[in-house]
Amino acid sequence: MAASAPAPWASDPLRSRGRRLAEPAQPAGTAYQSDRERIVHCSAFRRLVYKTQVFINHEGDLFRTRLTHSLEVAQIARSAARALALDEDLSEAIALAHDLGHTPFGHAGQDALHECMRAHDGFEHNLQSLRVVDELEQRLPRFDGLNLSFETREGILKHCSRANAERLERAEPGGVAHRFLAGGQPSLEAQLVNLADEMAYNVHDMDDGVRSGLIDEAQLADLALYRRHRDAALADCPGLAGRRLLFDALQRLQAAQLADLVAATGAALARAAPADAEAVRRHPVPLVAFSAALRAQIDEVKRFLFAALYRHPQVMHNTDLARQVVRELFDAYCADPAQMPPEHAQRKRRERAVADYIAGMTDRFALREHQRLTGRSLFAAG
Repeated sequence: MAASAPAPWASDPLRSRGRRLAEPAQPAGTAYQSDRERIVHCSAFRRLVYKTQVFINHEGDLFRTRLTHSLEVAQIARSAARALALDEDLSEAIALAHDLGHTPFGHAGQDALHECMRAHDGFEHNLQSLRVVDELEQRLPRFDGLNLSFETREGILKHCSRANAERLERAEPGGVAHRFLAGGQPSLEAQLVNLADEMAYNVHDMDDGVRSGLIDEAQLADLALYRRHRDAALADCPGLAGRRLLFDALQRLQAAQLADLVAATGAALARAAPADAEAVRRHPVPLVAFSAALRAQIDEVKRFLFAALYRHPQVMHNTDLARQVVRELFDAYCADPAQMPPEHAQRKRRERAVADYIAGMTDRFALREHQRLTGRSLFAAG
């Protein structure tokens, strides 16, 4: 399907707020296309292949990782952006970058690192993703970071505590954190990626949960959202069972989520009729949304996954071990910074340097470093 002309409320790369540091005009492509290319080629993006989504890297090769998750989010976001006549390149760039700051071991690693950094401004993975693209990547010749456009950076910063927003605002008045203080919204493309992220992880966590054996397909059939599409799959292919039934039902479910998102958002935009992307930012509430009926069903899925999968005893056991790995790495590097590479060891803010170093690790590298520094292997297959 060919892309339609951009909607008036779509982000326009020709009207971008620009990059933090001025660069010569690009010889080809838009600013958002350039952002996407810089993200795909950066080292933090490559490391996502060995970072946990739910299951720690050593638990199996077929489970989702942060990289495959980011690719799935990008595919969903791009499809929705095309249907809504938004900027596809910006949507994809935000999606590909949104998890660059995630620690090893998923949310367990993030929570442990935040506890370690509580006396040093804490740790937020969204803020860390922004630090990666603004400071930590070292690929461009004249400055640190990737020097991305404002709109991509705005979309990366999905959440931000007030304290961190105030710090960012002091360094960049009216910048990417301003909306958290003033009560505004990000671009429609950023709003779209937020929900594409939710769509992706709900579906793939159901899939990975069944693959792991921690939940089964019959449990999913108790959920209204899944059951409707499972019944449709069986009506079309009587006798369908096993993984083929699961795949077909989840594919239908994902397509239905996308169709609902496009329809509900289209209706919201028709009612609000924002004049341009800046009017979207001034709107009191997000305009990208699911219908109320689908939102209720999605929330039911999220509650189920939290109770049955994320709090499963096996997952919780590995989560506790992962937190211990991160805490002990943090303590070891703070006690002896020379154990880190020189570019981290020589920084003045020791704790932040340690947090940056640990956050950039893959699961398997963190496990190797932990064993090297402590002489212990906490995971049987580590």
